[in-house]
This record gives sequence, C-alpha cells and structure tokens, in this order.
Amino acid sequence: MDFQISSVFRPKFFGLFRKDSGYNKKKFTSDLIAGIIVGIIALPLAIAFGIASGVTPQQGLITAIVAGLLTSLFGGSNFLIGGPTGAFIVIVFGIVSEYGMSGLIIATVLAGIMLVAMGVFKLGNIIRFIPYPIVVGFTSGIALVIFSTQIKDLLGLTITEVPSEFIPKWISYFQNISTINFWEAALGLFCLFIIIFWPKITTKVPGSLIAIIFGTIAALILSRYMGIEFATIGSKFPELAGGIPLPKPVTPKIDFEAIKLLFQPAITIALLCAIESLLSAMVADGVTGKKHDSNTELIGQGIANIVTPFFGGIPATGAIARTMANINNGGKTPVAGIIHAIVLIIIFLFLMPYAVYIPLSCLAAILIIVAYNMSEWRTFKYLMKGHRADVAVLLLTFFLTVIVDLTVAIEVGVVLAIILFVKRVSETSTITVIGQPFLSGTENDENTSDIEILDIPKGVEVYEIDGPFFFGLANKLDELDVTSHHILKVRVIRMRKVPFMDSTGLNNLRNLWKRSRKEKIHVILSGVSENVLETLSKSGFADEIGREYIFPHIQLALAKAAEIVREQELHQIKHRNE
Repeated sequence: MDFQISSVFRPKFFGLFRKDSGYNKKKFTSDLIAGIIVGIIALPLAIAFGIASGVTPQQGLITAIVAGLLTSLFGGSNFLIGGPTGAFIVIVFGIVSEYGMSGLIIATVLAGIMLVAMGVFKLGNIIRFIPYPIVVGFTSGIALVIFSTQIKDLLGLTITEVPSEFIPKWISYFQNISTINFWEAALGLFCLFIIIFWPKITTKVPGSLIAIIFGTIAALILSRYMGIEFATIGSKFPELAGGIPLPKPVTPKIDFEAIKLLFQPAITIALLCAIESLLSAMVADGVTGKKHDSNTELIGQGIANIVTPFFGGIPATGAIARTMANINNGGKTPVAGIIHAIVLIIIFLFLMPYAVYIPLSCLAAILIIVAYNMSEWRTFKYLMKGHRADVAVLLLTFFLTVIVDLTVAIEVGVVLAIILFVKRVSETSTITVIGQPFLSGTENDENTSDIEILDIPKGVEVYEIDGPFFFGLANKLDELDVTSHHILKVRVIRMRKVPFMDSTGLNNLRNLWKRSRKEKIHVILSGVSENVLETLSKSGFADEIGREYIFPHIQLALAKAAEIVREQELHQIKHRNE
C-alpha cells in the first residue's frame, strides 16, 4: 500500500514557515495579544480542573502547558487551544480513584496512541458522524455531574467522605445540610456573582480571574482580621506550602495486565478527546471561515496525550471556551496557542506559590459556571421535541452518564443509535412483489415521468428491492414468499434501486436461490449495479447462479423468464404426450 505520512499529518504551525504563508509582524502581534489573554483565562480553569479531577492544581496547570504547547505545534487547526477540560473531570476522577496515578498515565498514553492511529487511518471525518443526541446527552450529563461534585466546596459542608455515585452523593448532601458554612457559601456566591456580571463591565479580562483575585483577597482579610477560616488550595494540599516543585518525567510500570485493565477507560478518553477537539475545531471553522485538518488534529491530540502524562499531566483535548477566547481576541495562527503555553509557564514558575491562598469555594463557583456553559440546556430542550428515536438516545445517554458511568453511556448510546438508525433505514427500504401488468420507471433513467409497462408472464414473480440490501432488510425476502409453488416457475429479483449489498443480504439471496432450486424455480437478477455485481462476483455467487441469469435491465430479465416458462410448458406438453 502506497502510504505517505504527509497525506494525513500536515500541522498548521509548520505551514507558517513556507514562503507563501503570509505570516508577518501584524499577525504575530495579534497572536501575542490573544495568547497572553488566553493564558490568563486558562490559569483558573486549569487549577480548578486539576483539583476537581482528583489530582493536584499543578497537574492541571502542567496539562495546560504541555498539552497546550503540543496541540498548537502539531494540531490541524489554526485556532484550537488544547488543555484540560470539564468533560474529563468525571473520567479522570474515576480512574485515579480506582487505579491511581499510574493507571491514569497508562490509560492516557493508550488513548493518545489510539488518537494517532485514528488520524493515520483517516478516521477524522468518521468521528463527526457520532449522532448529535449522544454528544449533547453525555455533555449535559457531565455538566450535571460536575455541578454535583462542587456543592460540598461551594457550601463548605463538613463531610469526611463524599460518595462518588450521583444519587448517594446528593443523599449525603441533604443529610449534612445542617453543617453548611455560611461564610464559605457567601464567598462562593460572591464569586458566582462576579463571574456572571463581570462581562457587563468588560470581556477583555475573564470574570473567573477577577473572581479568584477578589475571592482570595476577601478570604485573606476575613481570616486575618476576623479569624474566619476558609478551605483553600493550601489546606487541601499542604505539601504546596513549601513551593511548587518542577515536574519530573514519570514512567509507570506498564505490562499486559495493566493495558488490558485500562483499555476500556482509554477508549473513552480517546473518543471524548476526538469528539470534543473536532467539534471545537468545527465551531472555530464556522466562526472564522477557515478549514481545519481533522486527521492532523487527531494526530496532534494523540501526541499531546502521549507526552503530557509523563510530566504528571492528565488527559487533554481542544477547549472550545479558550478557543473562542483566542478567536475573539484576535488569534490568527497556532502561534497564539504556543504563547498561551509560555504565559502559563511563567505563571507556574513565579506566581504559583500564591495559589495556595485561593479558596476552594471560589474554584467551585468557577466550575459551576463551566458546568452551566457545558450543559447545553437549550439544545437539550430543542432535541426533546425531535424524533422519538433521537429523544430515546438523548435521555438514555444523559441518565447513564449521570447515574452509571460515562464509558457505559457512550457505548450504550452509540449501540442504541446504530440500532435505531438501522431500524429507520430498514423502514424506508422495502421489498415488494410486482403484479402484472405493471407501470414502472425505466431502468437507468432519472426521469421518473418516463414509464414503461412491464408484461410479466404467468408463472413469473418479480421482487422489487428498494434501498440498501443489508442485514436490516434481508430477512424480508422470506416474508414475501407467498405465491403457490406449483404455479411459480421464475423469480425475478429486481435490484435497480439497490446501491449496495452486505454479507447478510448476500446470504439471504443465496438461501432464496437454493430454496428455489429445490422447488424447481429459477431465479433471475435484474438491474444489478456495478457495485452489487462486484459483491456477487467476489463471493462467487455470480458464478453459482450463472451469469446468464444476471441482467442489467428488467426487459431482458423478463424476456429470459418468458423463455424459461415456454421451455417448461413445452417440456410438460411433451411429457404428457409421451
């Protein structure tokens, strides 16, 4: 197979080095400004996502730095900003709780390898065919799960061990509602108020950053002068009080058992990363009028997820909020994403020691807004008015995400969507018996007003197959076998409207032919397209039935059927006379 990596891997960043790229000082200035702003926006989100995922704040920031840099270097979009996102909180928290950090590293690296493979085998466009109700269902479900995980910190509830499951978690909240800390709750609501209303003042500086600054200052003042203590990053991670250590590459013990155990979570990470990054890139394309390379983007995301875990990072993907902030602030090329990562490195090296004073209720407020923006409740409400099959997929995916597990939700949602799709296609595809005389559109003619009269001889039955002859339709052949066998001499299978045939359709057609031969009934195929004929030839069925019984046009097939009927009648007359 002639394969060149350049056919699927064309990073946008390296295209800037071509003489005809048009990259200049003006574009660099725009990228510089956008990169600085997006880096500031990414800071509180990276910290919040890290803590909510069950890892440390610096691991969230490291992910934003390493994955953000690699995504911009090797990705297929001019505008996509990579890093940790809210969608991974539930998955990462579950993997860390069950398998520890070594398990998370293995699962993330496996997911990265899968993403690279998806890009190499040009599956970028196929990923986008995942039904929209599934995407909205698990996105809304994740949003609700994220919201539910932040109630303890937002209200300052005194709960030693919060259950991981959704329903037990809320039962625990209600049972401990009397332990609410009103100062924590007030600070959290104060930060929520800032985030919600700050855009009315300006959109240049993110409300989440302002909320962290004012929330931290308020907590410090109340703590120093009124003796009111707040739960902070420093109280949750006391090891950070001595400063933020630089990350050291980590290599977990990887063996076959670990890979087998973490293969399913890795698939979930890979699918979610592919879906979220490509959807973010598509949104960016719609806003800018540019076009991303989906296969290159998958490879870039794969590289980011292979490398990042070894520096202590967590799974990363394209972040739509930061991508839109990049576009809205003038970002033109992947250089903006690289600058955003450099800004985060500077913050990590010089400002992270001050992060220990950030109140957890303030971070909870940020994540609640993230959950609200993720919820897509308007889209959810709109989809609820759609086809019953889509509603079923939407609700099932949503409730499985919330109550059971995101991995199960994606798997069951995709399977259900396929089943319902097959059902709907099979309902539109039909197999009918044509009587005689019969008016029909001519073969190989798109003008439906051009009709012909089919003179079907006595003893001949014509089956008209309309639509793909696949496993969802094939069994209908048996249901239509209603003609009395002693008067039936020829079955004509008219396949002019069959674009393709799968192995199940072929098997059922072969079974019909075998059963007909036992009943001394001939089978003739009519209107066979090149695609279907190729399938028949490769399987050997074209030779089994005899190529003299396969015709491109119904009139030729009926002429052959009439000839067979005449020969049988003459044979019967001759037999009676003897």
